Amino acid sequence: MKKHNNVTVLDHPLICHKIAILRDEKTSTKQFRELVEEITTLVTYEAFKDVPTQEVEVKTPLVTCKQRMIPENSIAVVPVLRAGLGMVAGVHTLFPTAKVGHIGMYRDEETLQPREYYCKLPDGIENMRVIVLDPMLATGGSACAAIEQLKARGCRDIHQMSIIAAPEGIDKLAEAHPDVKIFVAVVDEKLNENGYILPGLGDAGDRLFGTK
Repeated sequence: MKKHNNVTVLDHPLICHKIAILRDEKTSTKQFRELVEEITTLVTYEAFKDVPTQEVEVKTPLVTCKQRMIPENSIAVVPVLRAGLGMVAGVHTLFPTAKVGHIGMYRDEETLQPREYYCKLPDGIENMRVIVLDPMLATGGSACAAIEQLKARGCRDIHQMSIIAAPEGIDKLAEAHPDVKIFVAVVDEKLNENGYILPGLGDAGDRLFGTK
């Protein structure tokens, strides 16, 4: 993987511990789903560190003071269907008022290129900080395509959050969209000939929803 100024790789013992369990083929669907949410919450803490705030007045039981808060309707999360759905609750744990949009992407089996089949976004999303959620950043094709669709709809403040990434996917996304900040929990070794991350954890969607 090349060095990119817009990429943050989290290296935290709690995240490493949870990813080790997440990878295990014996991990149940229930536990897998819970782990994805927990890891997402930990990554969210880092990804939200520069979110815009505004100063407000708060009346405590003793005095009135000034405090900084995240403005209402300023954050949207956009999971890439279907695996990205497993990360939404993890973000909402820390920021329950975040708006939610959805982008559906699939990979054409002949061309291996991503294709959009669904898009529903909150009103005014072009004025929000948009967090794209996809647990696996493999080839980077779906992430690039999703971000291109968001930019085409006027979004300019975009972050990408993933749990496991391949070096090839990070390089592609970071170079195609240098204005997008990318947050990943861990970078794996490589992609195999079928575009799956190694060592990875298999198909995240199948393991989240019990369809493997």
